[in-house]
Amino acid sequence: MGESMTFAWKPRWTLLGAAFAVLVLGLGTYGYMTWGAGRAGPSSNSIMVITPYWFNGTWVFDDPAVGLKREPFVAGVPEMIDVLAKDIPDAKEGFRLLFSANRFPGTQKTLTWIRGDSLGNYYRLDDPPMEGWICPAMFKYYKTPPKALHVRAERLRRS
Repeated sequence: MGESMTFAWKPRWTLLGAAFAVLVLGLGTYGYMTWGAGRAGPSSNSIMVITPYWFNGTWVFDDPAVGLKREPFVAGVPEMIDVLAKDIPDAKEGFRLLFSANRFPGTQKTLTWIRGDSLGNYYRLDDPPMEGWICPAMFKYYKTPPKALHVRAERLRRS
């Protein structure tokens, strides 16, 4: 009698375990997807500020507010940053980079949206003529790619 009772419970425990696994996987997937989108989501600020610095041969930046650490600039954008930061002493130690979808006083350069691809977006700088790809980290700051990014590089004021 004990054996048949144990056997009768096995399908129920298997079903309960499967349901629990589906629940855990579903919650885990939801958590991963929302974490990947950044804790704070796109900023409501009009002007954002990051602090690029040189690391392992390229420009990177950290932004703990959206979960980015040593996020690299790639595919033409490092060369654009070189242009923006050329007059900043010790820029490779870090500098302020202000950017906005809206023109702001002191805008240094404007990057114009060209096209998107499956992951990122291409922007053009007119003077000097350059093109660069901005990776999906942009979506930590904007829900949709802005048609223009207005930028300004400034020296960090260190105390």
